[in-house]
Amino acid sequence: MAIFDDEPKKPMPAHVIGQDLSLLSQSELSERITLLRAEITRLEAELKAKDATKSAAEAMFRR
Repeated sequence: MAIFDDEPKKPMPAHVIGQDLSLLSQSELSERITLLRAEITRLEAELKAKDATKSAAEAMFRR
């Protein structure tokens, strides 16, 4: 193992699917719900963008 790591340490994820939730407070659980809802919104927006791109490509090749 090298003395100096060339790669920076990756931060721990805010939430890990399937992790034990029993040690989290109500506040921490609420924060995670908010975080996950925001991530779902972001994922849905990306899905819509990809669908629009796919539809545009399909329309172009149908001509």
